Amino acid sequence: MSDFRIKEFANGLVLLGLEKPEFESVAMCISLCSGSAYDPQSLAGAASVGSEWLFRGAAGLNSRQLNDALDSLGCQHAESVSGESIAFSASMLGCNLDKIFDIYAGILTQSTLADESFDPCRMLVLQDLQSLEDEPSRKCTALLKEKFFPYPLGRLATGNTETLSAMTPAAAREHLRKCLSPRGTIIAVAGNFDFDGFAARVEEKLGGWNTQALPDVKLTAPAGGITHIEKDTAQMHISLAYKSVPVEDDMYYAARTGVAVLSMGMGSRLFTEVREKRGLVYHVSARYSSLRNYAGIFAYAGTRPEMAQQTYDVMTGELKRLVEGITDDELQIANTQLRSVLIMQSQSTIALAGMMAADWYHLRRLRTLDEISQKTLAVTCHDILQYLQKYPADNFTVFTIGPKSLDI
Repeated sequence: MSDFRIKEFANGLVLLGLEKPEFESVAMCISLCSGSAYDPQSLAGAASVGSEWLFRGAAGLNSRQLNDALDSLGCQHAESVSGESIAFSASMLGCNLDKIFDIYAGILTQSTLADESFDPCRMLVLQDLQSLEDEPSRKCTALLKEKFFPYPLGRLATGNTETLSAMTPAAAREHLRKCLSPRGTIIAVAGNFDFDGFAARVEEKLGGWNTQALPDVKLTAPAGGITHIEKDTAQMHISLAYKSVPVEDDMYYAARTGVAVLSMGMGSRLFTEVREKRGLVYHVSARYSSLRNYAGIFAYAGTRPEMAQQTYDVMTGELKRLVEGITDDELQIANTQLRSVLIMQSQSTIALAGMMAADWYHLRRLRTLDEISQKTLAVTCHDILQYLQKYPADNFTVFTIGPKSLDI
């Protein structure tokens, strides 16, 4: 997987490609450098509304025609909004890439953004926001990010009830037009396609796209701290985060391997100590999450209220205990788990396209699966301990939802 192709266009757009002629399918990821953190405070949630609104008509097609066109070409597509980006992903047969790309080019440059289609999009985002009340585990994790990352990078992509209710089509349209810029936009394609031919098509359709990028987001220090929302729930939801290294750091692979020891597989430490030995929870996990310059380890557990304090104590105890040592067996299992994920990703065009887009965003270069595998295998127990000594599990940002706060 070393045959990457890269083309940077004069308007700031970057095309990344990986030709896989042995596949029948192809996948495309388009990432705009304008996520929810770029929404003005008065328009919080506009990026999420916009990701829906863009598909309600473009390039002479109304909403129904546009979706029918994608469906008729067998396109499986999704849209997502994070603090740093608005992303579109699409999977299809290789023979349909050009036609589907033409539709997306129209969405990016000739979106209708009509007043009459605005309110249904706003209501969908509002419903998503309100659904958090029925999913306290998701709410707990989402609000933890808001406290842990520099503001507004971790802010809820859906905004809040007040801003969504007050949002007007004119204000949202003006902001969204500014978000649609080629500068910093990444198009990553993997699978059965011809890179040179596709690059020529990108030049034809988007070479003249030339709007200014949004200014950099002004960040404020993370709020951090301990937050509890009292709610009469059958379960206590516990989430916490602490600082780690971003993807570009030399210790990145040690950090990922350490998290795998903690929470990858049924023999991992958190699963064994919190769930299997003590029966405190049905679900407990830890994962690594990185923005461009900020990263953290996020842990979550759901338990009965009467077991919540013990769950928190055991969970944080395991996080802290990792620095005391890791066995060779644990390291080998973690490496096997991580490499298994890589192998499965290598069989998926959408995973490959997403990995390329993420690598370019974080690193301004592309890593082969062989490179990632070799660097993962090269991690030693000593490497992980060095990382843990520099980035210990402490100074937790904690967010809990349930009947009673914890003693932290």
